[in-house]
Amino acid sequence: MSILRLQGVRREYGPVVILDGVDAAIALGDRVGLVGPNGSGKTTLLRIAAGLDEPDQGTVGRKRGLRVGMLAQEAHLDEVFMSAPTLRAAVRHGAAELEAMEHELHAHETTGRVEGPAYAELRTHFDILGGYTLDLRVDETLSGLGFAEADLERAPRELSGGEQTRAALARLVIADPDLLLLDEPTNHLDLGALEWLEARLRARAGSLVVASHDRAFLDGVATRVWELRDRRVTVFRGNYSAYRRQRDERDARSALDADVQARQIARERELVQRYRSHRKFSKMHEHEARLERLESQRMEAPKRSRRLRLPTAALAGDGHVRSGEIVLRLEDLAIGYVTRRDGAAGVAGDSDEAAQAGVGRTEVARTEVARIRRLTASRGERIGIVGPNGAGKTTLLRTIAGELPPLDGVLSFGHNVQLGYLSQLRAAAIPGATVLDAILEAMPVTPGEARSHLARFLFRGDDVAKEVRSLSGGERSRLELALLGILPANLLLLDEPTNHLDIPAREAIETYIREHPSTVLVVSHDRRLLDEVCDRLWVVDRGRAVPFDGGYGAWRAAVAEGWTVESAPAPPARPGAAAGRGAAAAARDAAGTGTAKPPATEPAPPIPRATRVKLSKDAYRRQAAAVESDLTRLGLRRSHLELALASPGVQANFVELRRVTSELADVELALAAAEETWLELEERKP
Repeated sequence: MSILRLQGVRREYGPVVILDGVDAAIALGDRVGLVGPNGSGKTTLLRIAAGLDEPDQGTVGRKRGLRVGMLAQEAHLDEVFMSAPTLRAAVRHGAAELEAMEHELHAHETTGRVEGPAYAELRTHFDILGGYTLDLRVDETLSGLGFAEADLERAPRELSGGEQTRAALARLVIADPDLLLLDEPTNHLDLGALEWLEARLRARAGSLVVASHDRAFLDGVATRVWELRDRRVTVFRGNYSAYRRQRDERDARSALDADVQARQIARERELVQRYRSHRKFSKMHEHEARLERLESQRMEAPKRSRRLRLPTAALAGDGHVRSGEIVLRLEDLAIGYVTRRDGAAGVAGDSDEAAQAGVGRTEVARTEVARIRRLTASRGERIGIVGPNGAGKTTLLRTIAGELPPLDGVLSFGHNVQLGYLSQLRAAAIPGATVLDAILEAMPVTPGEARSHLARFLFRGDDVAKEVRSLSGGERSRLELALLGILPANLLLLDEPTNHLDIPAREAIETYIREHPSTVLVVSHDRRLLDEVCDRLWVVDRGRAVPFDGGYGAWRAAVAEGWTVESAPAPPARPGAAAGRGAAAAARDAAGTGTAKPPATEPAPPIPRATRVKLSKDAYRRQAAAVESDLTRLGLRRSHLELALASPGVQANFVELRRVTSELADVELALAAAEETWLELEERKP
């Protein structure tokens, strides 16, 4: 039985038709994923289903007494929520019915009316609805959605916009309406909160419609998919992956049928002309009738939507330079923030006293977010940086990009490294009044070249004349990507590159990362992207950053087995790496290796053997295979470079000699690290 039904729904905004003839129904217990490109009308459809907007045509039927709750992309919170004294109280008020029953029970108890049947019935009903576990569920929900215990006593007005949206989501989870409508609920959630929300939504008895571009999330919660395409809804059974298979099959079949029909129409037209020329009018009329029937039933091939096409060659020319084997090395590195505060100016005539009191001096405060014992990135690797919100992922990427200075330790780049950085902090205005101006100010190219470059990022025609400040979140992300692709780079630092992008754009970024020859470090909450493109991970949590050999799925499986950042020691520093680097290191420096800060004078203490927990058999086999592959690859490369070094042609060419010497030093460093990893792996063999 349907609890909500849409029939012939049409919605217009001025001359633009957003929805046209939408027919769909939701049954009790349905979990529907709503998909479609940005601007296709998903939010409009959810608002109509929630009763916040009315359709221009058609009807919306709801079951009598249906309780509907909706979370918008940007939560517009009511005054009751915002005026609550604490976050816990604001979320708890989602269960307003239980709170009313609780107050009524309290009134019975304070007046001594606890003997009658009314009190007993009320108490039983309160217990059945989970009233006695309400506070426990509120705390569990807030914790699951990423709030720390200290946040629970903060007032909602003190929270950031993203935190308020998460709090509104927590309130809806506690309210547990019959029909829950969620518009991009994953925007402000980290990986742990995403997994918690998935499990919670799967366990709900009520119905759900969720609009999302997160494919892994849709796979986890949806049992049906509504696709908004060409202003109409098409219903598919199964989760997102099942929908994609069905959609691809339907599109292929429709394209084939349309092609066959087009050939039939062309054939009938040819026959009509032939019989007309031969004056065989009876046959001509027969084929004219066939042609008319075919024309009236003409099938259109599925329209190809405009897709993001990220170029692997930069606008300024390909110019891709091969970097050294070791692209990036972090050793005993402390990352965080340095804040400076100037003291009050001294009064004239009191300069000595002011100086003695410290007035006028600059106070420097260092806030350490995380410390990294040792991390390296080799040429061509795709490394995902994961961890909870606030752990320091963006801080780490900003430190590598040079936006933040290291607080301590070594941050060094390999030979010929060229950086490209896509920041998550996109609030600052991009230079340029229009989209086209932004490209022209970043690189002196012709307007035609700039337009061709922007067309790959879906800015075509009048789109290039849009003001930057008026762009939507998705358009702003596409412009940032276009600016990233202006200059060549062989080390890409990407901080949440899929933010605000729809599914086709996310898939384009995946293809771009896979096909680009650069080394890639990517911070992302998009689990599908991490699984598709990342060879291994850097896990940032609890003030540490450690490597994990494997993709996102392998990491989550390891976490389920008890893996933590504490039980996964970072590779030990190579003995003698901090001092006495010798001729090879000198050649590397001469070739352009940059060090952010001299190495610490004291080596990091060795990890106690007692902390080196045994691996499972599967984890050991997986990691051993990866290390053996690295040892084989690096050993072969070292042999080739040693042969090249002995070549008279290389010996006679100073530039080539320096390049080979530098790369050989990088390979030696990587080989030593791989050997040490192998030895440590043997100690953890099950």
